[in-house]
Amino acid sequence: MEGITLLIAVVALILAILAYQRTGGTAELKRQIEAASSPDLKKQIDALVAMTDSLREKTADALDRVEKAIRKEKSE
Repeated sequence: MEGITLLIAVVALILAILAYQRTGGTAELKRQIEAASSPDLKKQIDALVAMTDSLREKTADALDRVEKAIRKEKSE
């Protein structure tokens, strides 16, 4: 029974990948962004990228502090 479930999951994954590629995937999204070429849109995208990078760094720092706190508690 698990074999059938696995087979169905693999088939579903393959179909999802094919559908994603058929719709253009990320290449289509990049083309749409370039086609829009609105200065405001590009500014918003740049601001979003900067904000995402900042958030990623803050999250990494917070996780680092949590890890140090947990390791400190285990050693005591």
